[in-house]
Amino acid sequence: MFNAKARKVISEAINKSDVLMKKHKVKNLGSWAVENEHTAYEVYEAPSLDAFMALGMEPAIMAMSEFSTMEIKVAISMEEAAQMLKR
Repeated sequence: MFNAKARKVISEAINKSDVLMKKHKVKNLGSWAVENEHTAYEVYEAPSLDAFMALGMEPAIMAMSEFSTMEIKVAISMEEAAQMLKR
């Protein structure tokens, strides 16, 4: 997975991520890696799903998809879930 091309693309995305997250008002709340599984878990906060999707469509972020598979799960707080039940 980490050949020279992959390393370059992933490094570029990491180097640009702070600027891109500010652009889309997305905040990384934490990142963890399970090295022996080649798996990463990341938690983000975004003003909307559209903002998060726009971040993911940035060329530097999209370029990483050549080398990795991503699974995105949208979560809401328990308070938000309770409010939805009242509707």
